[in-house]
Amino acid sequence: MARPNIEERQKRQVHVKKNDQVVVLSGKDKDKKGKVIEVLREKGRVVVENINLAKRHTKPRPGQHNGGIMEKPLALEASKVQLICPKCGKPTRIGKKATEVDKKTVFVRVCKHCNEEI
Repeated sequence: MARPNIEERQKRQVHVKKNDQVVVLSGKDKDKKGKVIEVLREKGRVVVENINLAKRHTKPRPGQHNGGIMEKPLALEASKVQLICPKCGKPTRIGKKATEVDKKTVFVRVCKHCNEEI
């Protein structure tokens, strides 16, 4: 039996999607809330706006920006964020529920607190 290569083993399923509201569970930005800008599924990381900021010293470039010290959000581990339910407003884990749409089974995310679709 062949072992899966490294790239297949590193791909992870991430529980949040782009534009989800999340709260940070640990680290220097603990208890801060923000919107997911980008999901890096291969690395199991997410980029959240105004969270985990790093300062970048940039040179001026013609037609782009003036340069100087700019803040840029860096990726953090997806396990360090928890989804905020848009219906009840609480940080929650998610469940999956099967629904049938046009004779196809589709799985939707469900809040564990209020059992509403996300």
